[in-house]
Amino acid sequence: MLQHYILQRHKQLLEQRMDFYTSTGIHVYFKDPIENGIDLEQIISKIESTLPEHLLGEVEMIIVGHFDEFEERHLDAFYDGGTLYISQEQDDEKDMYDNIVHEIAHSLEQPYGPTLYQDGKIEREFLEKRRHLHKILWQMGYKLPEAAFLNPEYDEEFDMFLYEKIGYDKLGHFIQGLFITPYAVTSLREYFATGFVEYYLDPNHSFLKTTSPKLFNKLFQLQDPEVLDNSY
Repeated sequence: MLQHYILQRHKQLLEQRMDFYTSTGIHVYFKDPIENGIDLEQIISKIESTLPEHLLGEVEMIIVGHFDEFEERHLDAFYDGGTLYISQEQDDEKDMYDNIVHEIAHSLEQPYGPTLYQDGKIEREFLEKRRHLHKILWQMGYKLPEAAFLNPEYDEEFDMFLYEKIGYDKLGHFIQGLFITPYAVTSLREYFATGFVEYYLDPNHSFLKTTSPKLFNKLFQLQDPEVLDNSY
């Protein structure tokens, strides 16, 4: 009963307070009430204290609520033109934290694209892992041509092959030592974004350094605005 009361009270407070501004000036707006008693203000405060301030500069607004794109694109969040859209339906605070940091990563791809991708280092690392995964899956009876694994861009058919034909749970066993998560397999951009989340979740970086050393080096560079300024 007490837990139910707390959740209901939290929901009422959020309904009364439709928006707020964070310490770095991000405008947070609740289109729909957030669920599961998640304290978004606390989560964003944690993100702002963890990520370097210059990596938050592309996000001007966060809108919480339901959007048709979530169902059309099978997403919980997406970034577009300075705004981060995130579903009010999250499993828990960790899930919310991960999704926000993941989309912050995508916000950085345009301004810092040359630093991230121009030298081809993380793309070569990504595709080499894809080649190795192709061999593993072929031996396990999942017959998809190698060419499908050599496209670094997102491909819905390939994603459905991973998600439906294999299943992310089973894929998780095949990618051990290769990819951080099954979702990192889907495209170069998701390889970067999942690595970005891992970088700021694990302060020791041991797993990321071992699994994706080239990606780790790029993420280390992103922390220093002077390095970024000198990379153009």
